[in-house]
This record gives sequence, C-alpha cells and structure tokens, in this order.
Amino acid sequence: MVFTLPQQIAAIGFQNKNTVYTILFRAIAETLRKLAADPRHLGAEIGFIAVLHSWGQNLHYHPHIHCIVPGGGLSFDQSRWVACRKRFFLPVRVLSRLFRRLFLGELKQACDLDQLRFFGDTADLADPAAFNRIVKEARRVDWVVYAKPPFAGPEQVLAYLGRYTHRIAISNSRLVSIDGDRVTFRWKDYRTGGKQKLMTLDAHEFIRRFLLHTVPDSFHRIRHYGLLANGHRQLKLDLCRSLLDIPPPEQTAEEPDAKPPPLAQRLLRRNHDDHRRVDPAPAGTPASMERQFMIISSAASLQRSASACRGAEGRVLWPIVPERQRHQAFGRRKPADRNVKDTANTLKTLPDLSTCSAKAHPCQTPSTASAKSP
Repeated sequence: MVFTLPQQIAAIGFQNKNTVYTILFRAIAETLRKLAADPRHLGAEIGFIAVLHSWGQNLHYHPHIHCIVPGGGLSFDQSRWVACRKRFFLPVRVLSRLFRRLFLGELKQACDLDQLRFFGDTADLADPAAFNRIVKEARRVDWVVYAKPPFAGPEQVLAYLGRYTHRIAISNSRLVSIDGDRVTFRWKDYRTGGKQKLMTLDAHEFIRRFLLHTVPDSFHRIRHYGLLANGHRQLKLDLCRSLLDIPPPEQTAEEPDAKPPPLAQRLLRRNHDDHRRVDPAPAGTPASMERQFMIISSAASLQRSASACRGAEGRVLWPIVPERQRHQAFGRRKPADRNVKDTANTLKTLPDLSTCSAKAHPCQTPSTASAKSP
C-alpha cells in the first residue's frame, strides 16, 4: 500500500521534515490498525513495514510511504489467524478519508503548539488564518491511497524490500550520460502508462533535486508496527506460524571456514559493547556518587590503548558529564562506537580513583576533599 501527501501539504513537509514525517508515520499506522481492528472490515491485529520515500521518477519532491502488509492478522484473543478476503484487504476510500482526517488533525495540533516553521514561498502560512485556509482546502481533496495486488510469495516480498528499503533518489543504472555540465537520465512517465523517457538537466539543477530528499539526522525511514514491531516480533511470528501450521524457518549454520571480521572492526565492536555494559557501583562508593558514574566492567580494548583510570575491583569508572560538556569532548554527532584514541585521551584527563578517599568526590583535589570532610 502507498500513502501520498497532496502537493500543498508536501510544501509544508519540505520545510518541517522531522515533524511532518513523524506525523505521517503515526497517521498511517493508526489508520491501518484502526480499520483492521474494526470487525466490519477485518477484526484482527495486523503488522506491517513502512518505508518513507520522498521522490518521484523525475526527482521532484513527492513524499509518500510504502507499506508492506500481510493479508490478515491475529484475533484479539490470540487464538486464531484471521485472513482477509481474496484479493481484498481494506476499503481504499475509507482508508483515504481516515488517513486525511488523522494527518490534518495532528498537523493542526503541531501548528498550534508552534512546532512548524515557514519560509520563502510558504512564509504567509505563519498567519493562522492562512494556515487554516490551506488545511480546509486539503480536506476537500481526495488523498491518494494505492493498494497494490498481493505478492506471489516470499521471494517476491524480498525482491520488493530489496528494491525499496535502502533505495536512494536515483540509481546509477538510470544515469545515461554526463556531458560537461549536463546530466541525462531515464525516468518513467506514469501519466503515459509508465513509458520510459529521457530527461536532461543542468548539473546544478540535478544536484538540487537530488538533495531535496535528504532526511533529518537520526531519522528512521523504515519502521515496523503491530505484529512486526521490534519489541515482540519474534514472539508474535512464532504464534502466527503455529496457528497457520507453518514450520519455523531453518537456521542456516555458519560456514566453518568463514573468515572473522577485520581486527579493527572487532576492537570497535568490543569497545562499543564495553561502553553499553552498566554494573552496580563498587562497594564503599558514597550514595551521592552512585548515580554519577557508569561502571564499565570489561575494558580490555581500552586497557591496550592507554592507561585507564581504575577504581575498585579493577574496573573502569566513566563519569557522566553534562550534555554540553560531552558534546564538546566528543563532537555533536559522534557515533556510539567512538574512536578508541578519543576515548583513551579523555580517560587520561580523569583522576586516579584508586587513590581517592571514600568520602571525597573523585573530581576533587586532596586539599579540597580534606577541607570538606568532617
């Protein structure tokens, strides 16, 4: 299934991608789950995968979400599988109207909470009267919800996922030529039945269109809902297989001669795992300090990199610093598995906790600690 935003709403979404994309995912998820739960339509708990795309074949801004939905769901008492009717899942017209109502309701709420910004051609929408006028116009438009025919089998599902999940705005196979400052590429004109055509653009215009489709930092373009949600997916899928009498998938054994990952990758992975492991505070730690430290129980990779600051029981104590200081130390957008050298350099600046008094804060100097101790 494909859910598409109309053009006047897409212009707002381009300048407020994080907010509008989040509303789009939420409205689609609520639409599908609410209609599927209605006994008049299906009366079951469904699951689906949603993938955000923001481009058309000509690289114009065209935000829409592809949803891959199984043809049925679990009954509410979890005792049986409820299958949809043959070649029919949910009424498209009802889906379109409910999706429109839910999305515009949340968009209006975001505007009331001052979560939207307007610039350039949409600067006049900062006026509440102008914004309400656009919302009213969007309510009178039929929103496009397209239900594709079902897949023939698991192989076709995997092929579809491979094409759409990690696709970028244009692939190399569609590029025909680059002549000086002109780029020519193939595109399908769906208004003429999907006929293949060639389009030639100036290099600056081509790059401009390509960059229209960047997503906000840390935004997830692929999301899972219902039965396929990450929290309980395996449990729900096992239940579905048992109700449908489908054997579990065969576990592929690892090849004995498979090569291990490179040394650098293993060290970074180990360093990443060490940073995520949290243990209780060591014995003798004052209550006021227990919440100020994460204890990394195994830090073999850090020990090989540099001399670490050690505390009780030979474990490394990592201070939780304020967010602003952490950004200054590691950069605003550092990945989770930080560079080992950066981590080691930071650890060098910490005091030796093994010499600190139990009553003294580890970041105090001995003179300060003795002055404040009773």
